[in-house]
This record gives sequence, C-alpha cells and structure tokens, in this order.
Amino acid sequence: MDNLIRERFAEKSVALLGFGREGQSTYSLIRRVLPDLPLTIADANENVVANPLVAGDKNLQFITGEGYLSHLLEFDLIVRSPGITVWQLTGLPGQPVADGQILREKITSQTELFLEKYSAQVIGITGTKGKSTTSSLIHHILRCAGRDVLLAGNIGNPVFHITGLITAETLIVVELSSHQLEFLKVAPHISVFLNLFQEHLDAYSSYEAYQQAKLNITRYQSESDFIVFNADDNLVSALIKPFLRFRKGFSYSLSVKQEKGTSLRDGQIMFCDGSKEVPVWKIHQDRFLRGEHNLKNIMAAINVAMIVGIDPEFIEEGIATFKGLEHRLEYVGEYKKIHFYNDSIATIPEACIEAIKAIPLVDTLVAGGFDRGIDYAGLGSFLAGSGVRNIILIGAAGYRIGKEIQHVSSGKKQLFFINRFDDFAPIAFRETRPGNVCLLSPAAASYDEFQNFEERGKRFRELIQR
Repeated sequence: MDNLIRERFAEKSVALLGFGREGQSTYSLIRRVLPDLPLTIADANENVVANPLVAGDKNLQFITGEGYLSHLLEFDLIVRSPGITVWQLTGLPGQPVADGQILREKITSQTELFLEKYSAQVIGITGTKGKSTTSSLIHHILRCAGRDVLLAGNIGNPVFHITGLITAETLIVVELSSHQLEFLKVAPHISVFLNLFQEHLDAYSSYEAYQQAKLNITRYQSESDFIVFNADDNLVSALIKPFLRFRKGFSYSLSVKQEKGTSLRDGQIMFCDGSKEVPVWKIHQDRFLRGEHNLKNIMAAINVAMIVGIDPEFIEEGIATFKGLEHRLEYVGEYKKIHFYNDSIATIPEACIEAIKAIPLVDTLVAGGFDRGIDYAGLGSFLAGSGVRNIILIGAAGYRIGKEIQHVSSGKKQLFFINRFDDFAPIAFRETRPGNVCLLSPAAASYDEFQNFEERGKRFRELIQR
C-alpha cells in the first residue's frame, strides 16, 4: 500500500475532502508514507482545524465552512470521504462546483485506493439492507473455518486501518455503502448484491442514481471475478443481468432453484456449482438471525463461503454461533412482563415489515422519525391488516405513517402521535399486554433527534431498562 500511495500522491496537490473517521485514517496513512507532502483538508466543519491528530503539521492547510467545495478544481487529486454526496460535487443547481466532469476525473477515495491494491483478496458486500449482518456473518464463518480474514469498511472500521495486518493469504470482507461505491472504477474479486429499496433519496438526484451507484460493485469486475446476487429481488436481477456474461454469477432464491448458487428445498439450503448440488444447512436448526430477510442473508453468506472453499461443517458452525449485531432485531429483555426488541437499523418500510413478520406477538410498534419523503402507503396497509394493536408514531415521518394507516384501517388500531422519542416509553408500558412484544422498528431515519440509528437504539434500551 505504501508504494501505491507514493506513486499516486507524490508531487501532486492533494485535498482530503471530509475529515471524519475515514478522512482521518487517510491522513494518517499519507503522513506515514509522505510526511512532507503538502495537503489541504476541505470540510464544512470549521472545528477540524483543532483536531489533535493534525497538531503541528506545517504542511497542512484548511478550507472550511460554507465554501469548502469552492476550490476543489485547483487540486490534482481529491480523496473524497463517503459523506460527501455526488450531487454536491457535479454542478447540480444550487451547488458551488461548476465543472462536475473535470472534478470527477480528479476524485479518488480510500475505498478505491484500497481496491487497487487488494481487490483480488476482497469480498465486497452491498445492498440497501443487511450489509452489516451479512458482512459480519461471512467474516464469522471464515474465522470458524480457520481462515485468515479481516472485516472493514462501512461497518465502522476504515479499510486503511487494517493495511498493516494484511498478508498474501488474508481474505478481506468489506461492507460497501452506495457513497463508497459511486465513484469507483475498480471492484472486489467477490461481490455480493443483497437488495434494493428506496433509501438515501435525500443524497441522490433520483432513485435510479442511487441504483447506479450500487451497481459499481460489479460494473468493473472481470471474467475471473464473482457476483453473488439476490434472484428474488427483481430490480437487482435486472441490473445484474447484462453483466453476467462477463463474470461468474452465483445467485440465491427462497422460491426458485438456481443453476449456480443456493436454493431452498425440503427444509435445506442447497448449493450448486453449475453441475453438482450439495446440501449445506438445514433451516430448522437454531439460529440467532430471525426472519425471512435474514434467511436470504444466510444464503448469500453460504454462496461466498462455498466459492472460497469452506467445508459445510464450518458453515453450519458459523451460522449456529453467530449472534447478530446491535440494533438489528436485538432482544433488549423482559421488563414488567413485556418483551422489548430494538430494530433501530430499520430505516425503510420494507425493513419494518420484515421485523414484524420475524417476531411473534408484536403488540406495540414504535415507528417514525425524520421524514425523507419515502412512500409509506405499503407500510400503512400492512400495519392496518397486522396483529399490531398499538402504534406509537414519532415526528414528521410518524405523522405520515399514521395517516396512511387511517386511510385503510377500520379504526381498530390505537395510534399515538408524539413529537419526542422519549415519550414512547410510558405509552409502551401502559398499553402493551403482558407476555407480548414492544418493537422499535422506525421505518425512518433518526436525524430529527439523533446523530444516527445507533444512538437511537441505545436511547431505546436506556429508557426501557430504566
């Protein structure tokens, strides 16, 4: 990696665009390799100048505040953090950068640089939902099999943090968001495309633009590379289809036998390599990952494990011992004879619906939050016909969800509209019947009151346990 940094950065004017966790790790690696290279940090946050990481760096300049994007065309190379969205950089109306095409040619990223060096060892996972769970499950299965494997990317560990741990034998599981993928011109050796739903529409000019960003996970693969994809997702299948002639496709489906990949038959997940089919895992076995959506995540992980040559015995062990992640159908506990589940990661209607399907006896749902203009008609119809009696609705998104329920409900649902997240707890304890479930599955972003879904999930736990 050091040689690549020298080749790409030496004697160039370089801007680090965004100085959050990933931008800081980029800075640290560049400084280790090129301690005297002039750098500029461009960030909307004016407080980055006081970051102790850069204290005493005499070869560093800052562009901060509202105009932090206005001088980017002056640089030879721009290392973009994923938080800087494409519409901010391509000269759309109201944006300060006029020549988006020239700017695109200057942009690289930590993810792209990492893939230039290590793509042959990378298993990349994307999708609207399930990325972290599937990435972590694949990592866990490979560890159970004794493989040298690392986990990084959008899951919270920048890829530059792990470069010193990589050997020629290391497999690297990387969770990839649409923001990390959208400018890439290189792809992982094994790519996994889980699903597509309406998400992050506030960060893209259209839903199609979001889809095309995701598609970069396979767009630049070669004939020797693998793409694992969800055959039950019609949109994913349609996007992947034109590329299947030029890479090795392995799909998965709960309903249709796959020529290459995993299928469900007689209670077993079967894997076929194109000629021979073998049983891998019986779905009735104990597992911590509940729900049909997680069964699909498991099938994706099985495809990857079989592609890299893992014995089914280790795959079974990995699935059985994987306990899942925080804020994803996480069991908080039983309090006053009510069972509480935290699914704060559910920021779209489809995830909320799957959570209710996965957990029996949901009596109270806590939903809503920041309104991004998502269509809630389908969720409203589902909730109106579900067994959920009490629906606590928060903020602007909650108001819209409630209105959709009222359009189709016969009035049997108890709707509670609140403005503050913390106000859900007294209602939940009062209205939820003993022995039943109160579920946080918001179907909305958290940005009205919280920094992220993790903070919202932690607050849910705190209020319940208090």
